[in-house]
Amino acid sequence: MTWSATARGAHQPDNTAFTQQRLPAWQPLLSAGITLPLFFCAGLAFIGLGLGLFYSSNGIKELEYDYTGDGGTGNCSLCAAEGQGRAPPPNCSCAWYFSLPELFPGPVYLYYELSNFYQNNRRYGVSRDDAQLSGLVSALRHPANECAPYQLSATGLPIAPCGAIANSLFNDSFTLWHQRQPGGPYVEVPLDRTAIAWWTDYHVKFRNPPLVNGSLALAFRGTAPPPNWHRPVYELSSDPNNTGFINQDFVVWMRTAALPTFRKLYARIRQGNYSAGLPRGAYRVNITYNYPVRAFGGHKLIILSNISWMGGKNPFLGIAYLVVGSLCILMGFVMLVVYIRYQDQDDDDNDDE
Repeated sequence: MTWSATARGAHQPDNTAFTQQRLPAWQPLLSAGITLPLFFCAGLAFIGLGLGLFYSSNGIKELEYDYTGDGGTGNCSLCAAEGQGRAPPPNCSCAWYFSLPELFPGPVYLYYELSNFYQNNRRYGVSRDDAQLSGLVSALRHPANECAPYQLSATGLPIAPCGAIANSLFNDSFTLWHQRQPGGPYVEVPLDRTAIAWWTDYHVKFRNPPLVNGSLALAFRGTAPPPNWHRPVYELSSDPNNTGFINQDFVVWMRTAALPTFRKLYARIRQGNYSAGLPRGAYRVNITYNYPVRAFGGHKLIILSNISWMGGKNPFLGIAYLVVGSLCILMGFVMLVVYIRYQDQDDDDNDDE
């Protein structure tokens, strides 16, 4: 008896206010006078915020063009037909013509959109080597097994960058031209391709391997480009600050999307005479059609859009706030009716007593 009591006491916590849960505490009593105003105030706040988000989203202007070429529509259908579900022939080009009757306010962003492309597939999402992308020489020569079957080339050379994500890099290109006067010449609109990737991706996650004799090409010597690429990674751009693993387009593509329909930023329009937006007039977008999407039933779109204080066009967020706010107010009225009804019954019972 003495042994069991001693053993039980040895395993008991100390006799303090904290271990014995005797600290002062406050527990609110959720009465009707507190709960009902909270529901109504929260509902009104959500509805107000939802209206602001919804109208702000509707105020954003967008122009989009599907240049997939399905059904023989548009001049891009020739490139799609020649590809027959495979990669289109090199240097296949088409154009999108549109006109603006008034100023398209800036800043203007140029996006490309892909649909039915499941970047969130688990096998696809892990098919990369972050150590290699961070510039480690050992990972450059020995890619991770997750990159298979895009780990080694047919000749046994390590692929850089390895993996399915890099192999499927989007490689269509666009230029924008403006015709200020009817019948006049087209003038190229400057596209700002800098700083389109996330800051943390560009400055932290992605790094080129150390230069060899001042040459990036020598640093990648002994590696092979992904099978779908027509040039090595160190030739993605002539700008030494925008080539290799730190190429802005490559970094943007490597941040995988969560949904099968997604947009990725291609350029900003904010330089020269177009800093305030796109003036009225006729425009032409020249498209270099390289990326095949018909094999998996996808679509490709070009999107011109401006933004507001809440970001890009997204009516879902405003609608979600409106729905939640309406439900809060509805539940508030339901609880108010129940409270009044049962309060009257309690009063009648007290009178009977």
